[in-house]
Amino acid sequence: MGVKVTTGNDPAAKVRAALAALGIQYEWVEIDPQFADTAVFSEKYGFPMDHCGNTILVASKKEPKKYSACIVQGSMRLDVNKKVSELMGVPRLSFAAAEETMAVTGMLIGGVTPFALPEGIPIYVDERIMELDYVILGSGSRSSKVKMPPAEFRKVPGVQVITGLAMPPKA
Repeated sequence: MGVKVTTGNDPAAKVRAALAALGIQYEWVEIDPQFADTAVFSEKYGFPMDHCGNTILVASKKEPKKYSACIVQGSMRLDVNKKVSELMGVPRLSFAAAEETMAVTGMLIGGVTPFALPEGIPIYVDERIMELDYVILGSGSRSSKVKMPPAEFRKVPGVQVITGLAMPPKA
């Protein structure tokens, strides 16, 4: 669930306001927007892929549209067809396209974060993330990232930690 904040159309400002409103402990990491996508970010800045959390917007294929935000390690893949389908109660899902993600969240791919999402979007976090000492997330912008202890997710209303949300990549 999102925290309602008024900061104009600047997604990063909305995220900072949401983080402050929730009392989240975090570090703001400025980056070159060319390196915002997880794999290139990890390589460029030296953060392990398993400490990079991908926030993926998942959408139902049929109207009325239903969405969820799923957070998995950069080294894993989201189990959208079984686990997310079960969680959302929707038989046919897909990853929201970049344009749809922007329209729904106000954020570009590479900057999507669970903070400052529209109200009513469930947030699912893979349980493996909770075992890390820190996780790197999008900041609402491709120009920065949020580094935080995963325990801080517990301060976000509606976040659900899910067993089996992600699985290893296909060989």
